[in-house]
Amino acid sequence: MTTTTIQIPSLTPHPTLEYWSVCKVEALFETPFLELVYRAAQVHRENFNPRAIQLSTLMSIKTGGCPEDCGYCPQSARYHTGVQNQQLLDIEEIVEKAKVAKSRGASRFCMGAAWRGPKPKDIEKITTIIKAVKDIGLETCGTFGLLQDGMAEDLKNAGLDYYNHNIDTAPEHYEKIIGTRQFDDRINTLGKVRKAGLKVCCGGIVGMDETRKERAAFIASLANLDPQPESVPINQLVKVEGTPLAEAAELDWTEFVRTIAVARIVMPKSYVRLSAGRQGMSEEMQAMCFMAGANSIFYGDKLLVTENPEEDGDQLLMAKLDLEPETEENRWVKEDA
Repeated sequence: MTTTTIQIPSLTPHPTLEYWSVCKVEALFETPFLELVYRAAQVHRENFNPRAIQLSTLMSIKTGGCPEDCGYCPQSARYHTGVQNQQLLDIEEIVEKAKVAKSRGASRFCMGAAWRGPKPKDIEKITTIIKAVKDIGLETCGTFGLLQDGMAEDLKNAGLDYYNHNIDTAPEHYEKIIGTRQFDDRINTLGKVRKAGLKVCCGGIVGMDETRKERAAFIASLANLDPQPESVPINQLVKVEGTPLAEAAELDWTEFVRTIAVARIVMPKSYVRLSAGRQGMSEEMQAMCFMAGANSIFYGDKLLVTENPEEDGDQLLMAKLDLEPETEENRWVKEDA
């Protein structure tokens, strides 16, 4: 199994990246658990304030009815999951949610729409929403699917900061999870996003019956994006009745922590986000993830259509661990020489 460096155009110079073969990443996964976590913690502290956690809030602004067949997704129109379809929300409702998110400590507001990709008329509406959210003083992130030419530039001009477009899983595992698009379709949109000057949020899901070698290939694919993503969300599969992956095998909690640790080591300057699946994680497991280099979470009781820990619970956990929301005052990231 081989992995090639995936070139994504950038508007700014980027230092030469280390190439991460699948074998090299797999060797990291094989490192004794505590040694791996210790090494990842060292890398994290060399590049970030270890007590600062970036808080993002994710809102579904258009729910359900997606024509894709992603085996993990309850929003696919192909599966009977009980998700109610909802058209694009009114701008007033979205802005109100954004204001609440900011009042509770979020610094970034992420908006998701269940499309294969937006149409030009959708982009017109979305750009208006982005401008309104930016006006209340939040960073913005959007996940709207595959982009046509020129759309990324429109989003950038409206003030969008980040575009989320996950590679989902390893290239070799992709067709087992998704049949309505190819891995390269994701890479193509990521190229458009970089060319437009947007920051990239790109990660995927573990626990979809992939092997450890395939997990290594997934992380290697992320690490070999050039430039590496500014933000890397690592999701643990949330098994939803009615989806093809509802009966996927349980992933041992140490394997998830290993994935966080390896992601931190191979992408030392990226934010590594604990994303979907936290609702099923113990406080101890989350603490190990923070120790291993996770430094961002989704904050709020919903992640699109799946459950997430309540804000009060997150505040209590952060207090127990002496962690604090990232702000301009406590944020520091080691810059390249």
